[in-house]
Parts: sequence; C-alpha cells; structure tokens
Amino acid sequence: MTDIFANHVGGAWLAGSNAVANVNPSDLSDVIGRYAQASAGDVAAAVDAARASAEAWGATGLERRASALDAIGRELMARSAELGELLSREEGKPRAEGVGEVYRAGQFFTYYAGEVLRLQGDKADSVRPDIEVDVTREPMGVVAVISPWNFPTATAAWKIAPALAFGNAVIWKPANLTPASAWALTEIIARQDLPAGTFNLVMGSGSGVGQALVEAPGVDAVTFTGSLEVGRGVAVAAARNLTKVQLEMGSKNALVVMDDADLDVAVACAVAGGYSGTGQKCTASSRLVVHRAVHDAFVDKLVAALGAMKVGHALEDGVTMGPVASEAQLASNLAYIDLARQEGCTIACGGERVQRATDGYFMSPALITGSSNSMRINREEIFGPIAAVIEVGSYDEALAVTNDTEYGLTAGIVTRSLARATHFRRSARTGCVMVNLPTAGTDYHVPFGGRKNSSYGPREQGRYAAEFYTQVKTAYIRAGTPEI
Repeated sequence: MTDIFANHVGGAWLAGSNAVANVNPSDLSDVIGRYAQASAGDVAAAVDAARASAEAWGATGLERRASALDAIGRELMARSAELGELLSREEGKPRAEGVGEVYRAGQFFTYYAGEVLRLQGDKADSVRPDIEVDVTREPMGVVAVISPWNFPTATAAWKIAPALAFGNAVIWKPANLTPASAWALTEIIARQDLPAGTFNLVMGSGSGVGQALVEAPGVDAVTFTGSLEVGRGVAVAAARNLTKVQLEMGSKNALVVMDDADLDVAVACAVAGGYSGTGQKCTASSRLVVHRAVHDAFVDKLVAALGAMKVGHALEDGVTMGPVASEAQLASNLAYIDLARQEGCTIACGGERVQRATDGYFMSPALITGSSNSMRINREEIFGPIAAVIEVGSYDEALAVTNDTEYGLTAGIVTRSLARATHFRRSARTGCVMVNLPTAGTDYHVPFGGRKNSSYGPREQGRYAAEFYTQVKTAYIRAGTPEI
C-alpha cells in the first residue's frame, strides 16, 4: 500500500512535509500505509485553528456536544471488529485485545457524552450579607494530547473525550509507531458537528511535533502519557509558559502472592497482569513478590501457564501473545534478559526471540527467578513480556518491597486474608490497588493514575477528569434591593 494518510488541521486534510511507513510488527513485509509528518508550520496552524475555534466550541450547547461524543463512541463500538483488527495489525496485540480496546474507547466517548450534561457548579452563601457565591467550571481552552503507542486508541480516547466534553479544542499528537489507529479515530471525529479547528491531528516525532506543542504559547494544557524521562522534559518545557500539565509516566508494579493465596488465582493474575498485551502496559506487573512458603509451587504453575501461551501473528486464531511493537523494543527486552543473567538470576522460561511463519518481532514470555529488589531488572521499567520473582518471608517484607520503588502506579495482592488485603489496600503507595485481580485492568468511570514518579497532575478518567480539563471560576453577586 502506498496511500499517504494526511494530518487534519483546521477542518482540512493536509499532506505534511513528508511521510513515514507504518509496518506490521507481526509481518515486516506488510506495510499498512504511509502517514504524513507534520511540519513546524502545520503545528503552528493547528494551534491557531484550535485557538480560533475554542471559544465557539466552549459556548456550544450541551446537547450538541453530548450528541457529537455519543456518535463517536457508538461508531467506535459498532466498528470495533474492523478497527480492532487494524489496531492489532499495527501494534501487535492479539485480535481480541485490539477489538476490546476499540470497544472500550467507544465507551469512553459515550461516558463523557453523559458527563457533558452532568458538569454542574456549586452555590454558596457569602460570609457577607446579601451576596451570593456561584462556583462554575469553564474550559481550559486549547488542550494538546500526546498519547502512547501501547494503547493507541484507548489512551487517546480517555484524553480526547473529556477534553471535548468540557468544551476544549484539541490538538492530538499520537505516537509515530501507531499512526493508523490515530488516523482512523480522527476520520470519525472529523465527520462530527464540530466547529472547524476544534479537533486537529498532527502526526510526527515526539522530539519535533510533540516538543513544538509543549512549547507553544497558544496551548493551555498538555496531557501526556509516556516515559518518565520524556515526561520530565514535558513538565520543564510547559512550565516556561505556565501551561497546565497532566503526566502519566513509568511504572514498576508489584503483584504480591501470599502464603494463603489461591495459587490458580495468583497465576491467572500474573499472566493477565504481566504478559497480556505482550507485557507492554504501564499497569503490567513486572515484579512478582512471592511468599517463600508458596514460591516453588507458584513458579512451577506459572512456568506451565507461560509455556502454554501461543506466541504468533496478532491476527492468527488462537494466538495469546503477539509480537513486541518494534525492533528497538525487542532489542531492549533481550538486553534485559542478558542483564538478569549477569545479575545472577535464573531464566525459568522464555526470554528468547522466536521465529514464526512471518518475519516479526516475536519473543517468548520470560520469567526470571532468584532476583532481589535491588537489582536493575527490578528498578528500571521493562516494557515487555518479562517478570521477575522476588522471594519474601512475610507480609511485612512483601509490603516493604512493593513500596521500595520510585514508581507508584499499581500494586496487587493475592490473599484469602481480609486483614492483609485491607492493610495492603491502605498501605500500598500507589494510585491503584488490586486485590485478587491483575494489576492491569481498570474501569473508565473512576479515576486512574499513580503516585511518586508515575504521575504528575490531576487524575485521568471518571468525574475527576474535570480537575484537569476545566478551570474553576468563583463569582460573587450582589443583586441589590428590588424596586417597589
């Protein structure tokens, strides 16, 4: 395929300065298409278009806004099989996961269609007589959305939907690794009843297009999901213009398996949390903190479960783990396997590049044993199907290991003890806690985000999203004395 898919700026499709090929990681001979790269001028034009339309969209009636978001959501859900296959083709997650992601993206839009009608303010009495106080929320103005490649539709949706719902104009810079999903979502949004310039797509590199957006004085808020290193750079650059920021960054999530755990439940949580999506989830449980009393039994069961996983082409029936997303990601994963050996660990299973009928970035799911929490493999984020077991002798030690990290996105515990579960839920220093559930997997109507170096700024998702996408105004009113 040689089609060039354009950027969308000011209500028009623009060719961009050049184009890059989008290649299927399951089959490197499969070029999905060529996607335009935005120039500096395209970014500036997008900012101008968004600024020009922001006031009109913010003043648009609630029902019109709600209808537009509802239409986007319903089309995504109706076309989830088609668009989910496209997502899996370009990102590498199995077809069922791709379809599920697109459907969930649709749910974000329909949820926020409802939130449009629920954005209400507060009334208060003044401490002064005959004065009323009215507290309302207003749009930020122009919101730049910088989204990652691992959830190219869902993560973008949970940022774009509330931004539009609360009356903001949007400029979206998706990950350059997954432009097809971004273009498909943009094509749906572009057909809705929005003022021209309300929604803009500018594809390109993070260092070029992303940096230009972050530094643009005309942008009022930036929401970013990506690595800690890049997130810090976003925060610094945005601070120069006092731009509001919301950052979701790295993680090193722990799943604790206690001596009273149902091991079948524990293994299911470890597989779903650590290896679904090829382990390329910010919520993946890459540290498995296991009580000594059940360590050997748990490892044996998990090795068997990982050995039963079918690694292959993302669109092939029966495949439970697709390729990693890129050559660079594969090289990084294999380097961490080598590092684990150097640090004295044992590779209990997997961790090798594997060959399939098509040329792709395939590797077997890896389990590392004999690790300690001080090792690099347990300190640094590994974005792949790799988890390391850390053996502990007590609940207190398990909790201490869980919290001994610079990150704080999710943590989970598998236990039959209500006391342990309750204490862990209260004491884990993370934004999300899972009890007898995988660390990966969240709902769209409640807040999402982490602590420490995992997150910065207000929460995403649910009603808490209003804290980022709106600004509060407090009005004082003295009506005076009515005329007789």
